[in-house]
Amino acid sequence: MHSRSDEPVSLCVADLGGIARVASLHERGYRRAELEKALRDGTLVRIRQGWVAIPDASPQLVSAAKRGVVLTCVTAARRLGIWVHEQDPGVHVGATPGSAGGKPQSLRVYWAKPLVPRHPDALVDPIENVLAIVAECTPFEQALGTWESALNKELVTLDALSNLPLRPAARNLLAEAQPFADAGLETYLRPRLRWLRIRLVIQTWIAGHRVDALLGDRLVLQIDGKHHVGAQRSEDIRHDAEIRLMGYHVIRISYQQMMFEWPQVQDLIMRAVACGLHLANRRA
Repeated sequence: MHSRSDEPVSLCVADLGGIARVASLHERGYRRAELEKALRDGTLVRIRQGWVAIPDASPQLVSAAKRGVVLTCVTAARRLGIWVHEQDPGVHVGATPGSAGGKPQSLRVYWAKPLVPRHPDALVDPIENVLAIVAECTPFEQALGTWESALNKELVTLDALSNLPLRPAARNLLAEAQPFADAGLETYLRPRLRWLRIRLVIQTWIAGHRVDALLGDRLVLQIDGKHHVGAQRSEDIRHDAEIRLMGYHVIRISYQQMMFEWPQVQDLIMRAVACGLHLANRRA
């Protein structure tokens, strides 16, 4: 049994993420009378039988607790700060086979047996389960971006994933994934440019700043996210000018171009390579 502190039960629930099982609160030493008083006072609300929450608890977590499911796939990835391709308006949840989690139209439910067992208190899937479901739910390129973001944030390791009984889609991602890209957009570059057979270095440093990709010796590709404005934009322009003076050539593209206009971007890169802009010994 957990030792109880002197804090009110509502603060304990807040410390547990805003939602808690009644059984877990009893294990921490809180008596039924204390819970009932908190419910009467409004410092706690009852979600369903056996679950309580603070009034301003996360609506997603409240919904998961009500239905006996866990947030998973891209929904859980976003909560963990992991890169996800697009803002899917739906909510993805996992339900343990044999559970009573419903299937309303607003939810996408995954019933497969989880790789990592889900604790009864959990409302968000373990990261290994999240990535395994992402592998099945999203296209390879998008899933790879999510996997590499999780690896970059050190939420999981390649070694840990390799020891799990992964399905083929996840195994394919494991073979490709690298823990160095810090944004999913950069992950897209390797499979999209591999056919050029030119050395491609993701996330390298030039003149004191990190660049998204270096093709060959001198061709730099920079991908502007949705928030490259203001001081960030000014610094990007300054750095572009500095490395051009050093002999580098810069192609800077937007999020829109990367995600929805890739053929035009690929054409620019092909023509730059044809002109030898990626070569250190190019003659003007």
